[in-house]
Amino acid sequence: MKNTLFSLLFILTASVGMLAQTSPADQEIIQLSKDKWQWMADKDANKLSQLFHEKSVFVHMGGSWGKDREVNIIKGGMIHYKKADIHSVSVNIIDSTAILLNRITLLAAVGGNEVTNPFEVTEVYVKQNGAWKLGSLSFTKLNTTN
Repeated sequence: MKNTLFSLLFILTASVGMLAQTSPADQEIIQLSKDKWQWMADKDANKLSQLFHEKSVFVHMGGSWGKDREVNIIKGGMIHYKKADIHSVSVNIIDSTAILLNRITLLAAVGGNEVTNPFEVTEVYVKQNGAWKLGSLSFTKLNTTN
């Protein structure tokens, strides 16, 4: 019981410390990423099209392509990002570029088959005219579910 209580207190303390270190810009990128995952689950091609930079690139297990193809794949349901369980997230902002790393478990329907995979996802955002645009989204499949 003591070990469980100690572990819970440690996790709570660590979480509060991490939140205190997150800048408003970091929080903005984290929220934008969460919104993106929801828009992908909802197949909201209009919001995604506004978020994706015209020169954006997308790297998947099956290949890489640009904005138009990614939006059409999502709109047409060739890949349906049903749910991204986010396990960890970190953000590094360098000038007008933000690099976000997500460790997720993704439930998706690909070609009509439902699959669940653990990924480290790299998202690169660029700030132009006061707005963040997604410049790159890359999935790296992990060998573990943690």
